[in-house]
Amino acid sequence: MEHPELASELARLAREDLTVRDRLAKSGQLFRGYHPEMRAVHRRNGDRLAEILDQLGRWPSHQLIGRDGSSAAILIAQHDIANPALIRRCRELYGSAVEQGEAEPAKLAQLEDRIRYFEGRHQWYGTHWGWDEDGEFGPWPPVEDPDLVDDRRSKMGLPPLAEAIVSARQRAEQEGRLARRPVD
Repeated sequence: MEHPELASELARLAREDLTVRDRLAKSGQLFRGYHPEMRAVHRRNGDRLAEILDQLGRWPSHQLIGRDGSSAAILIAQHDIANPALIRRCRELYGSAVEQGEAEPAKLAQLEDRIRYFEGRHQWYGTHWGWDEDGEFGPWPPVEDPDLVDDRRSKMGLPPLAEAIVSARQRAEQEGRLARRPVD
């Protein structure tokens, strides 16, 4: 690992993000729109990630900052939803790291779906979750070409979509989110 100090910093930022998220989730505030405190954490962390990307000139890969540091960076990138340009930049840099075998393809799939979601397009891999118009929790927005999604997911190291849906619903139920969207 070439930059242990960056790995530690990114891990600290990701822990802060998840700590605030957990606290807001437990109080129910997280699921009532984009909470200002969460937004502030995401923006601050995203700004710092952008500085790190400028400093390194590439994605902070496993080789540069270790697996944990790189995972923390991808979490920060995905969560800074107020900065779509950063998410797109991270997708490009992360994609190059994947091509070089320095990053996990599954995280690239998540970045791609995140961008598609915010552009109002269907997901490609089915990695993001929400409620459809019938109140059912699952991949949202829907997946483009659903008959081919498991092939795409397999190429990225992801399990079949049906398995992912079961896991996502279990996590949502543990957070108390499944019961929050009654069907009209």
